Amino acid sequence: MISRDGIAETRRWVVKIGSALLTAEGQGLDRQALGGWVDQMADWLEQGNELVLVSSGAVAEGMCRMGWDRRPDTLHQLQAAAAIGQMGLVQAWESCFQRRGLHTAQVLVTHDDLSNRRRYLNARSTLQTLLALGVVPVVNENDVVANDELRFGDNDTLAALVANLIEADLLVLLTDQDGLFDADPRTSMEASLIEHVRVDDPRLDAFAGDTGSGVGRGGMLTKLRAARLAARSGAATIIASGKEKNVLHGIARGKQLGTLLVPSQEPDAARKRWLAAQLQAHGKLMLDAGAVKMLRESGSSLLSVGVTAVEGRFSRGEVVVCVGPDGREVVRGLINYSADEARKVAGKPSHDFERILGYIDEKELIHRDNLVVL
Repeated sequence: MISRDGIAETRRWVVKIGSALLTAEGQGLDRQALGGWVDQMADWLEQGNELVLVSSGAVAEGMCRMGWDRRPDTLHQLQAAAAIGQMGLVQAWESCFQRRGLHTAQVLVTHDDLSNRRRYLNARSTLQTLLALGVVPVVNENDVVANDELRFGDNDTLAALVANLIEADLLVLLTDQDGLFDADPRTSMEASLIEHVRVDDPRLDAFAGDTGSGVGRGGMLTKLRAARLAARSGAATIIASGKEKNVLHGIARGKQLGTLLVPSQEPDAARKRWLAAQLQAHGKLMLDAGAVKMLRESGSSLLSVGVTAVEGRFSRGEVVVCVGPDGREVVRGLINYSADEARKVAGKPSHDFERILGYIDEKELIHRDNLVVL
C-alpha cells in the first residue's frame, strides 16, 4: 500500500485540473494560475519524471469568449463553445510550457475512441511515445464531436482512463475543494478531511455525495469513481485543492495534502483494464446468487445456467454488464452469443446448447479471460 512517503518514489503522474480552477471567476482562463502549475510540473519533469496533463476548461473559455454567462443547454451550443474555447486553452498551456523549454502535444479523445480495442491501443502507443520524447501530452475530451451517448461524462473519468492507458503511478485530481470529507464542509462545521483511505472502503460513497461546481461537470462522487478506475492499473489517487500554494511540489515531497486513495488489489491485466473502462454496454444479464458467488470468489467464467434474464440487443463479441439479484453490477465482459441466443439458453446447462441452438461455439456465455469483476 502506498504511503505519503511513497509518493516521492512515483515517477509517472497524470494531473487533472478542473474548470473551476482554470477559470478566473467566469472571466476566462486564469493564466497566472496556469503558469504556477506549469512551473511545478516543469520542476517535476526536470527531475527525470513523466507527466500527462488532463485539462478541462475549453467550454468555460468558449463561454467567456462569446460573452455567455450560463452554460449552454443544447449539445450543439456546448460543442461550439468547446471548439471556440479549445483554441485559447491549448495556446495558454503551450505558451506556459514553452517558457520552461518544454514541448506540448494536444490529444483529443472520445469514449468511442477508447471503447474500440484497436484505437485504444493506438492511443496508448501515442501517449507512451510522447512521454519517451519528453513531450507533455495535454489531453481533453473531444467535445466537438462527442454526443451524449459517447461522452466520458467528466474529465475525472477521462483522467483515470489515461492513468490506466499509460500505467501511471499516481493520479492527481486538482479541484476547488481541499479533498474528500466525511460530510459536506459547506454545510457541516464538524466535517473532517479524510487523509488516507483504501479506495474500496464502503463508507466513501456516502461521504462523496453528489456535489460539484457550476462550471464543470464533476463532483466528489465522480472523483471517487475515477480513483477506483485508476486503481485497476495500480495507480494511487490524490484529491487536493489546486488553490493550495505549490500543491504539486508538496505532493511530490509527500506532504499531507488532500485525500490519498490507495489501491486495494493487485493491478489488473491490460485487457481487463480496458474492459473495466467500457462505459457503454450493449445489454444486461441478470444472474442468480450462485453465479454471483462463483464469479466473485472463484474467478470463473460465466455459464448460462446462472443467468435468469437477458435485456437489450447485442451481438457476439459486444460488451454486456451482469447484475446480481440486488441489481448491483457484478461483472462486465465480451459475450460469446447474441442477445436472442442468450435468451434461449438462459438458465440451461451448456450441454443443452447444441439441442437448443443447433450448434455450440463456446460452452461459456463469457469466458473468464474476457470479463472483469467490478
